[in-house]
Amino acid sequence: MKRLFSAKPHRGFIALVLASAVAISGFSAAPARADNDVAKFIAGAALLGIIGAAIHEHKDDKREKRRQTVQHPHKTYTPKPVPSRVSRYDLPIKCQRHFHGKSSVISRGCLTRHHTRVQSLPHRCGLSYWNGKRYRQGFGTHCLRKHGYRLVHR
Repeated sequence: MKRLFSAKPHRGFIALVLASAVAISGFSAAPARADNDVAKFIAGAALLGIIGAAIHEHKDDKREKRRQTVQHPHKTYTPKPVPSRVSRYDLPIKCQRHFHGKSSVISRGCLTRHHTRVQSLPHRCGLSYWNGKRYRQGFGTHCLRKHGYRLVHR
C-alpha cells in the first residue's frame, strides 16, 4: 500500500520548491531575450545550490547524530555470598600448621582469633601437638575434611 504522507516531510518540501521553480521558469508569455535567459539561468543555479547545500547540511547532521553512542556504566560483579549453612564449614587456611612434611594441624588459638566457632567443630578431631616450645590444642586436618570442613583463603 502506498503512503500518502512521507516519513520525512522536509524532502517533500524540497521537492515542492524545486517543482514550482521549474514550473514557473517554463511560463514565459513573451519571447525570451538573451539577457533574461542568462538571469533566469543564474537564479535557477543559485536556487539549486541553496537547496543542495541544505540537503547536504541535513545529511551531515544525521551522520553526527548516528555516531553518538551512549556509554552505560559498567556493572560491577559481586559474587553471591555463600549461605551460612555452607560457610560454617569453611576454615581459614592460615591456621594450618605443617609438621614433618605430611601431617598438618589446624591451630585452636588461630581459629578463635579468626572468629571461627571452635565449639561447633567435632570433638573427636581435637588433639594436642608440640610446637617446639610447648603443647598446643588443635584439630587434625584429615579428620576435619572427613567431617565436611574445608580450608579456604579468607
